[in-house]
Amino acid sequence: MAQGFAQWGNDLYTGRKSYQIVGNRRRFYIVAIVMVLLSFGVLLTKGFNLGIDFRGGSEFVVSNVSDTSQQPAIDAVSEVAPAEVPRVTTVGGSAIRVQTDRLTADEVTEVRDALAGAYDVTENDVTTAFIGPSWGKDVSQKAITGLIVFLGLVGVVMTIYFRNWRMAAAALIALFHDLIITVGIYAAIGWEVTPATVIGFLTILGYSIYDTVVVFDKVRENTSGILDQTRSTYAERANLAVNQTLVRSINTSVVALLPVSAILFIGAFLLGAGTLRDIALALFVGMAVGAYSSIFLATPLEVTLRERETAIKEHTQKVLDKRAALVAEAAEGTGGASRDAQLAAAGVQATGQLQPGSHQGVKAQPRRKRGH
Repeated sequence: MAQGFAQWGNDLYTGRKSYQIVGNRRRFYIVAIVMVLLSFGVLLTKGFNLGIDFRGGSEFVVSNVSDTSQQPAIDAVSEVAPAEVPRVTTVGGSAIRVQTDRLTADEVTEVRDALAGAYDVTENDVTTAFIGPSWGKDVSQKAITGLIVFLGLVGVVMTIYFRNWRMAAAALIALFHDLIITVGIYAAIGWEVTPATVIGFLTILGYSIYDTVVVFDKVRENTSGILDQTRSTYAERANLAVNQTLVRSINTSVVALLPVSAILFIGAFLLGAGTLRDIALALFVGMAVGAYSSIFLATPLEVTLRERETAIKEHTQKVLDKRAALVAEAAEGTGGASRDAQLAAAGVQATGQLQPGSHQGVKAQPRRKRGH
């Protein structure tokens, strides 16, 4: 299996096997637009399940419990504050966390005593805390500021590095796509948004941009001097770059997602609600979406922007015209044979597009001079 995967990767790199990712970019645009709209729909209709760090309130943690059922905690809070609807979650295998809106000092004491009695633990096993919403608001503001600064620096650095603002624009659009879909999926699942969640959202931006830069670097390498030849178009060279980095993108994504999925499983099913679960879900979804966008969205967007340039547009037409002329000549020489035969006679693959780097066997090897 490993040998087959290696051969598949080699075929992608040499051009013997190629997936028309750039050629079918309209399909991927439609998928991206639909996913972004669905994510916006979830955010507008369902919204976030904000944690206590953002909405504020009182929190009780009951430790060393023998029974982790949540109903005793709900009943204990209802006895003190009938109008209160507590949020009860299990933390690990021996703790219960209860969150309410802000309670008075007397109500906090009464709820603590009621929880201790409900779970048959001492008062020392019940910890209380009050968290104000201003702390969460401050975290949100700093996260937004950090996001704006990050996107600005990414745009400037990529423009300078690639000497092309179109690659920077395509990368930023892909980042926006990754962030919105990750946030939408998180909101749809309904887990609480905590500071750890915000950290996860910001972390995936760095992962996504790294994967995109690697692909763009190969695109730049393949398209260097593109206007000096007439064998392939800019889109075809860019598509080859995506195929050449496809195996690398898959390997990197799998290696990154495996430990994150393990953390997600441990945080969600073994330890219960907590920081690990919140950050792992954001990372897992964001990395998966980022891997998709770096392959199927970023480079196709860059090609779409580049093809608006007059020089690239004229070069593409020149290549296609020359290719059509070769097909016409082959048609005359083959006496009206099938189109595939005509393309083969003209040296063009049946897809109608030359694949840069396609394998030519011994024909690609230099001939030895006799006597040496």
